[in-house]
Amino acid sequence: MNQSTTRMLTRVKAVYLYIRENGTVSTTQLAEEFGITDRTVQRDLHVLEHNGLVVSPNRGRWKITKKKVKIS
Repeated sequence: MNQSTTRMLTRVKAVYLYIRENGTVSTTQLAEEFGITDRTVQRDLHVLEHNGLVVSPNRGRWKITKKKVKIS
């Protein structure tokens, strides 16, 4: 894997773990926490959503699903 892909996957994992630890969070809250743009957060959340790991019950708010995930 190239360096940017590795960096993105590390960030996506960190975003998932942050949501798991903190419950429902906003896109803006994630952007501020990780020092990235709202657009970057949205891309990361899309990856997690596509894999069934997060849902957005309210616009701009995110929480994890009950899908089991193995963190390594």
